[in-house]
Amino acid sequence: MFVNPENIISYLELKPGMTAADFGCGAGFYTIPLAKAVKPGGKIYAFDIRKEMLEIIRSKARLENLLNIEAIWANLEISGSTKLRAEIADAVIISNILFQVDDKQALIKETARILKKGGRAVIVEWDENASPGGPLPAQRIRREEAKRLFEEEKFIFAKEFNAGDQHYGLLFKKPS
Repeated sequence: MFVNPENIISYLELKPGMTAADFGCGAGFYTIPLAKAVKPGGKIYAFDIRKEMLEIIRSKARLENLLNIEAIWANLEISGSTKLRAEIADAVIISNILFQVDDKQALIKETARILKKGGRAVIVEWDENASPGGPLPAQRIRREEAKRLFEEEKFIFAKEFNAGDQHYGLLFKKPS
């Protein structure tokens, strides 16, 4: 199994009416299932630095009649770049972008800023062991490093979970 978005999203324990953010949303691999998970009444904010990805998400959302997705351009390495108010989101998913980000702390601080107290953050990254596809092993973020980075921002590590054959998943909670 590569990565199953519905399985990973289940760790966020989303319910109808909740709000979630997809950091580095790409073409909507998680965004679309997130939007379905929070219907009715929920909201998904999808962020990416590549504007063409946001257009793809907007098209997919229209095709599936998912009116609860807002695709927003943002450089997640800049504090406040999401332009969301503080403590708006019940959950944030950060998948396969931590290894690409130079200022990892800025991204994690923005996650903490927009998450409600008790909110959940799921991290999915390439396993540090060599595997076909993905970044070079030297570019990958080791799970211990990802855990340390989030704990430095006062996140509480909840659990590690199987995110597929080539990835690891970590669940964190923002303190209440």
